[in-house]
Amino acid sequence: MHRRIATALATPALALVGVLGTATAADAAPADKPQVLSSWTQTGASSHNQWAAARANRSAWSAYQFDWSTDYCSSSPDNPFGFPFSTACARHDFGYRNYKAAGAFSANKTRLDSAFYEDLKRVCNGYGRAGRTACDRTAWTYYQAVKAFG
Repeated sequence: MHRRIATALATPALALVGVLGTATAADAAPADKPQVLSSWTQTGASSHNQWAAARANRSAWSAYQFDWSTDYCSSSPDNPFGFPFSTACARHDFGYRNYKAAGAFSANKTRLDSAFYEDLKRVCNGYGRAGRTACDRTAWTYYQAVKAFG
């Protein structure tokens, strides 16, 4: 509670609203929330690594009020044929849920699905030739499913 009042007082335009308790979640979140969300949902490995580090230390990002909830790979196996896809599915959920909450999902869906596919392929890169082929095919199937139904 003290943190909320201090934050409200530090932002004069929100001071009265914050103290009265009528501020919305968007008002309370830091102004750079869209940029942080974007940086954590890109296709590159560094974006994935930044998101994973933040996920491991969510309390440091609590002011941003991100939705970290996940059902992993929904109704599909999280580890099909032993391939550990659950983290890729969690990041995909993170992107979907937070862009939907921001009202910017449709403008970002294609990139979120592409980032998911790149995450899956990075998982597959850790396997030898035979395992990688099977993993790549499974990753492609998961990607096609979210592209069509996600």
